[in-house]
Amino acid sequence: MKKYCLALDLKNDSHLIEEYKTFHQNVWPEIIESIKESGIINLEIYNVQNRLLMIMEVDENFSFAKKSKLDAINPKVQEWETLMWKFQQALPDAQPGEKWMLMDKIFELK
Repeated sequence: MKKYCLALDLKNDSHLIEEYKTFHQNVWPEIIESIKESGIINLEIYNVQNRLLMIMEVDENFSFAKKSKLDAINPKVQEWETLMWKFQQALPDAQPGEKWMLMDKIFELK
């Protein structure tokens, strides 16, 4: 099983941050289904202030390209992503259209 960590910022507005958290307490079932169908076994999102950290554990069939293609043809995922962008903002070094940025692992205790 492979693990990925990604980062994204929320708009620095306490009301928007709380609303974002509320949406994630009741994620739409179609979104959960699309996550699982792409090969993601476990997904966690953490936050501090307006910074988000996502940890994904994926199976051997997962790829970001495959997930992106599946998301692009799923109207419910597109609706969710549009809604979430109301709360989110790209990291300062993100490329145009890039949201969640893959983080580099710099340490592991074994």
